[in-house]
Amino acid sequence: MTGPVDRLSDGAPGVGPGPAPGVGGPADGPAGWGAMATAAGEFRLRPVRLPADLGLLTRWMNDPEVAAFWELAGPSPVTERHLRRQLDGDGRSLPCLGLLDDTPMSYWEVYRADLDPLAAHYPARPHDAGLHLLLGPATSRGRGLGTTLLTALTDRLLRERPHCERVVAEPDVRNRRSVRAFGRAGFRLAAELDLPDKRAALMVRDRTPHPA
Repeated sequence: MTGPVDRLSDGAPGVGPGPAPGVGGPADGPAGWGAMATAAGEFRLRPVRLPADLGLLTRWMNDPEVAAFWELAGPSPVTERHLRRQLDGDGRSLPCLGLLDDTPMSYWEVYRADLDPLAAHYPARPHDAGLHLLLGPATSRGRGLGTTLLTALTDRLLRERPHCERVVAEPDVRNRRSVRAFGRAGFRLAAELDLPDKRAALMVRDRTPHPA
């Protein structure tokens, strides 16, 4: 639904000599957040495992609807490089599978937006969190599932990270389905950004409701 975390620069996201300052450990990450009850079923995130998950994720990245915005179509090494940059990095970006009733059906990146190249393009605040996601099976798209899962995950993220006051996303403005899903999940359109690879809709969900 949105674009991947490393489209903004040639450098790999979250790669450094050690943990990024202020980035929590595993207990602060999605794997420790537990299951979320939704109208669609029980939803949870688990970290991507390589090589076990590579085939599934490569298939999803080669779906034309996904590839149009993620730009990771191609053989499995293309997807693997994208995942390794995060898994081998400093923890500021966490690639996860989304499981609905224990069935993998989505891919998510939960990242520190204030420590990401994105922060150079909007007025970032300390501890801003960012989300990227895609719904894998075509049957999961176009029926409101993205909104349901985004709402549940954002509620849980804000609960588990008390220092985080905002969750942001930057889908391509052409990806109207994604922009609409974020809007229905409580995000507001804060601005349109000219990023190196796209014109993006900066979507923001505030912990405290933003004045209309």
